[in-house]
Amino acid sequence: MKFSVGLPKNDPAFTDLIAQNAKSIYEVYFSWGDFPNGRSSQTNDAELLPWELIDIQKQNLRTLCDAGIPLNILFNANCYGKESLSKSFFNSVGDTVDYIKTNYRLDSVTTTSPLIAKFIKANFEGVATRASVNMEIGSVEGMEYLAQYFDGYYVKRELNRNLSAVKPLYEWSSVHGKKLFMLANSGCLNFCSAHNFHDNLVAHERDIAAMDNAYSFNGICREFLKNEENYKKLINYTNFVRPEDIEKYTEYFEAAKLATRVHKNPRLVLSSYINAKYSGDILKLLEPEHSIYPYVIENGDPLKLIKLDTQEGFLC
Repeated sequence: MKFSVGLPKNDPAFTDLIAQNAKSIYEVYFSWGDFPNGRSSQTNDAELLPWELIDIQKQNLRTLCDAGIPLNILFNANCYGKESLSKSFFNSVGDTVDYIKTNYRLDSVTTTSPLIAKFIKANFEGVATRASVNMEIGSVEGMEYLAQYFDGYYVKRELNRNLSAVKPLYEWSSVHGKKLFMLANSGCLNFCSAHNFHDNLVAHERDIAAMDNAYSFNGICREFLKNEENYKKLINYTNFVRPEDIEKYTEYFEAAKLATRVHKNPRLVLSSYINAKYSGDILKLLEPEHSIYPYVIENGDPLKLIKLDTQEGFLC
């Protein structure tokens, strides 16, 4: 299996690690400038100014291009507000894609917007379009409806451990010249009722941060895990795939996406999946990375929930 790896804002050493493992890398994905996306803005940081971050990103992209690694740009916000259909918005998308394509190596675009995909296909020959995992596509019908817009699809997270449900998607994709992708290390809860709400907040984070807010929202998963009784449910309520199991998916998926853009230790994630081996608390590989101390979930087959202060263990 090859991996689609997320580019953090300011971690040149991680970029070097990606380049050193180019044979295992399918592509590197990234957001650009202040475009809303599935995570925080590329130019929003507590320590560096926006143009400093852009300079760092340009250096990273040059390193990756020199290593022959394809690039994938993200326009994967859940909402673009009043700009969603505007000419000025699509002009900005076009200018950005043209700049990256001209100066680096842009092979594909991942988006939640069928209209962005339509725009890319109409204006940028050779740039593939891919449906974001945030679209939650999990059926042949879901792919068929959008077949004129997308060359590939991220499969809904919840199907990760159900290859019998993935098989018909793969068969349809093969017949219709499409490619399937998966997200391997998500820590999101399955069928999260607040997932779209949370993604919408992220898309509007800059505007929201400027308001006098009544509440903060860090995700329902964190509320769920405040109750120790839910720890035993966590494995069945999530959808990540262990590094040791990733090769089982090679038959169906073009590549596995690793969520590393905001992970505290992206080197650990990348090395573990490339080597198909990890020893320790499996939660440390996930994004979001859940902390249930004094418990850990020890990687193994089967996984085991262990309370560190007593070493009492429970099979998951």
